[in-house]
Amino acid sequence: MKNILIIGAGRFGSFATMKLHDLGHQTLVIDKDENRINRILPYASEARIGDSTDEGFMKTIGVHSYDICLVSIGDDFLSSLQTTFTLSELGAKKVIARATSSRQEKFLLRNGADAVVFPERELGYWTAIRYSSDNIADYVELSDGYAIFEISIPDRWNGKKVGDLDVRRKFHINILGIRSESGNNASYNRFNNSPHKKFQTHEMNMDVRSDTILHHGETLLVLGKHEHIQKFL
Repeated sequence: MKNILIIGAGRFGSFATMKLHDLGHQTLVIDKDENRINRILPYASEARIGDSTDEGFMKTIGVHSYDICLVSIGDDFLSSLQTTFTLSELGAKKVIARATSSRQEKFLLRNGADAVVFPERELGYWTAIRYSSDNIADYVELSDGYAIFEISIPDRWNGKKVGDLDVRRKFHINILGIRSESGNNASYNRFNNSPHKKFQTHEMNMDVRSDTILHHGETLLVLGKHEHIQKFL
């Protein structure tokens, strides 16, 4: 469990707080808007109304005691920049700031941010990649152009061994795992109480060997670069 300071309770900050709440982390949320604070209270461990550009106020927070400080101010870049600088000056362990452009990213990194995120850009990339291919179900961006993709097994691979496909040499990708669905008998379906229905559970095999046989309907976890995945698909 981590202690996380979130500054800005707009849409991005609120969604981050809700997810951190689900994951069991402790959060303090700060925003100037009382209505936003009231809305996020059910999901935050603590919430305070205050101006993050006010160094005197920020000194009362004890920012050095938090594992992560997330600056999620999206509608006022100057305030975001001032807040990032103040957090760094007050000894914050790790500052993650939100940006909407590469220019903003440069300013933030020069003024105390350890990392910068682009929510709109990353969502745009994800949407483009996810829905421009019939085979990609999901993906997680890494660094240097690499990502982990979740893709359905092509029909031409059905019944073949992983070793025979030689995907690393041919496509410059690595198969990390295989997810399959298995039907389980149940006395009733919990969604509509109908009897003798089957529901699906997911099984993940992370021990993929050269003699592992692929089957139609399975999903692969694949590590590779975007251009290599596109050529493979």
